[in-house]
Amino acid sequence: MSTVRPTRRRVTGALLLVPPVAAAVVGPLVTDARIPSDGMPYALGDGHPLGTDALGRDVLTLVLRGGASALGVACAAVALAVAVGGLLGLAAAASRSRWLDDLLMRPVELLLPLPSLLVISVVGVGWRGHPVAVALAVAALNVPAVARLLRAAALDAAGGPVAEAMRLQGESWARVLFGHVGRAVLPVAAADAGTRVGGAVFTVAAANFLGLGLDPTSPDWGVVIAASREALFVQPWAVLAPTLMLVMFTVGANLLADGLLPDTGRQGGRTGKKLRTRKVTEAKAKAKAKAEAKAETETATETEPATWNR
Repeated sequence: MSTVRPTRRRVTGALLLVPPVAAAVVGPLVTDARIPSDGMPYALGDGHPLGTDALGRDVLTLVLRGGASALGVACAAVALAVAVGGLLGLAAAASRSRWLDDLLMRPVELLLPLPSLLVISVVGVGWRGHPVAVALAVAALNVPAVARLLRAAALDAAGGPVAEAMRLQGESWARVLFGHVGRAVLPVAAADAGTRVGGAVFTVAAANFLGLGLDPTSPDWGVVIAASREALFVQPWAVLAPTLMLVMFTVGANLLADGLLPDTGRQGGRTGKKLRTRKVTEAKAKAKAKAEAKAETETATETEPATWNR
């Protein structure tokens, strides 16, 4: 665990996220969709603050235009993977049947041995240049790992006394699953999503680097890095500018996700233990009161006919 305080991590992560997110959101609004290519290849200066790329396009414009696809595809893939994998993992952990657990997890685990480059290659051949297809492929690669992680994290909460007390009170399966188990694994899901975004960005960039992702003339940051890598020492900003944006985004997302974790564990085990004990006690008391009220009602119903006969 890092010694940096959570507030400092949140602030640092948010500050690192501002430039790439601003470029991805505001960039397409302040630049033209048609990027001019009237400059000299790999030129510095001459009205281009960050120089030009191999096609003579302004690197600053490429950086402002390419963030939407670079970050959008990765974030959409991670969000879809967490939604699908989290639902499968929580349902498998909360299910009290072995066959239902196997039915939910075994088909997903079949995707684990598949190499990522093979999946990306198939998608690149069949749906070349489609960001939605790339996002779906990256999400499918991450669903098994997310499902297994959240299932393991949810087992204790699903089989704990709070969940049992909620079942005794007659709470619905959905309320136990999302109201208690889901909230218990939310810190794990947030931390995992923060680190998984970096992997998704790397996978998308690798697909673009191999020519299996977006169009080679796309302003996507990964495509620009792959196209300009040979001129790193001639025109370094063509590679460094989009690389810096990707690094700032991945590091900032990790720090922000880690800083958003609850401080229960850091404040000492005594406070967390007291809170859990109080919740369990309250849940058991409610369940006991409900059972006693039901028993009294049944007793009164049984004795009423005898009193009437007298």
